[in-house]
This record gives sequence, C-alpha cells and structure tokens, in this order.
Amino acid sequence: MPADIVPTQPAPADRSGGVIHDIGYQRYSGSRLGRGYASRALYVHSLRTAFGLGRSAKAKIFPWLVVGLVFVVAMVAVAVRAESNQVVLSYLQFTDTIGLPLLLFLAVVAPELVSRDLRSRVLPLYFSRPLRRDDYALAKLAAMTSAFWLLLAAPQLLMLIGGVFSRKDGFGGAMDEVMDFLGGIGYAAIVAIVFSSLGILLASLSGRRAVSAAVVAAVYLVTTPVAAVLQTLGGTVGKIAPVINPIDLVEGLEAWLYHRSTGIDIGNHGYLYLIVAVVLVAVYVTLLLVRYRKVAA
Repeated sequence: MPADIVPTQPAPADRSGGVIHDIGYQRYSGSRLGRGYASRALYVHSLRTAFGLGRSAKAKIFPWLVVGLVFVVAMVAVAVRAESNQVVLSYLQFTDTIGLPLLLFLAVVAPELVSRDLRSRVLPLYFSRPLRRDDYALAKLAAMTSAFWLLLAAPQLLMLIGGVFSRKDGFGGAMDEVMDFLGGIGYAAIVAIVFSSLGILLASLSGRRAVSAAVVAAVYLVTTPVAAVLQTLGGTVGKIAPVINPIDLVEGLEAWLYHRSTGIDIGNHGYLYLIVAVVLVAVYVTLLLVRYRKVAA
C-alpha cells in the first residue's frame, strides 16, 4: 500500500442514547388568581383537614368519633322528646352538655392544623407569593372556628327538625322552635370564637402536636379549679373570677345574654363578661398574628 494513502476509519457510533422529547412546556397565559384565592383555598383545605377529609382513614377516626358522639346526644334528646313531649335538652344546654368532647376536639384538631406545618418546615412554601403571613394565620383560625361551630350547629339542626315535628301548636310553635334554635347556634358561635382563638394560639407555640395538645388541654383544665377557688371569696372578686376560665367565661356570658341559669353567679357584672370576652379574643388574634410574623420561614 502506498505510503500516502491512509485508510479511512469509520465514525464512532453514538452510544449516548440521548433523545430530545417535546414535553409541551408553555407559558401560563391564564388569569392570576392571587392572594384572595390562595387564602380561600387554604381555608377550605384546613377545614377539610379538621375532619380528616382527604386524608388517611387513621386521621378520620378521632374527629368523626366526636361527631358521632355529639349526634348521639342530639338523637337521644330528640327521641326522648318525641316519646314524652318534654324538652329534656334545650339548644343552649346542648353546648354546655358536650363540653368535654368539645375540649378534646379542640386539643387534637388545633395542633393538627398548625403544628404539623411548623414541624415539617413547609411555611416557606405558604409564605411565598401571594399568600402573606397574616393570611395564613387568619385562614387557620377561620377554619378552626368553622369546624368547631359546625360540630355544635349540625346536631342542633337535627334537634330542630325533631322539635318541629314534635310540637302540636302549629305554625306559631314551629317559629318559637326556630327562634330557640337561632339562639342555640348563636351561643355556639360565641363558644367557637372564644375557644378556637385561644386554641389556635396555643397550638402555634410548638411544632410537636402532643405538646400543643397538652398545652391546650392544660390551660382549660388548670384554670377551672383556680376560678372555683376565687369564687369562694365572694363579693365582686367571686362574681368576676370565672372570666379567667374560658368555659366559665362563655357560660357566664350565656347567663347574661340569654337570661338563663348556668350555675355561674354573675350578679350585676354580666357586661364585664362581654367586655372580657371581646378583649381576650382581640388579644388572642393579635398574638397569633405576631407569632406568625416572627416565625422562621
């Protein structure tokens, strides 16, 4: 072979196996839903979370156990009234009667709504635009309040249906029943606002759900005997002492607003219960907003 002739080498085969795929990336050209939509979506998601909706079967056990319990109480009241034609449990009494299940519901659900996000460190995802820190806190508070109120109002609606059909005094009696029902769910709203604002605030202090639940329960349980001891002092101090316990506070407010005996001797200081309730809710909400303005994101 002549020296000036060099054999041609075949080009090496492409062994990378690379393939270009068109996965259809496009620029978003739709409407920007913005801050309001994000807040509403977080509220709906949190409300569903309160009852375990959209979550595992295990997450549904406790909230629906409480729901079942309060409905059983309502159904028993309806059945007894239908048999005896006597009101054994009024709408106002219903809320006071199921106080322990309500406290357990608050102690479990409030940490579920806020402590999980703190522990999982997902707040930076929420606080990226357009949702703000205040929006997050208020959406969680609104969801807790709504869940708490629904837990009280839904069984009372069942009691209303049973009560209307049990009455034998015609349209006037049915309207009286509706007015009693409206008073009951109005009181339920007061309880939901007072309890939820404090519960969410306490739950937001820790990322551990067990710790948050214990703190929520402890505040309600520890202040009960303290208020009882102060009541023994008598006088003005004894009559306003119940305001330091949320349960006694709302029952004293109930006694003043609805002129009903609840076991809380408010004397002539009923207006103080209203003032204290409004001030405490304002303080709880303010502290909640401050908490989330300072929480690490």
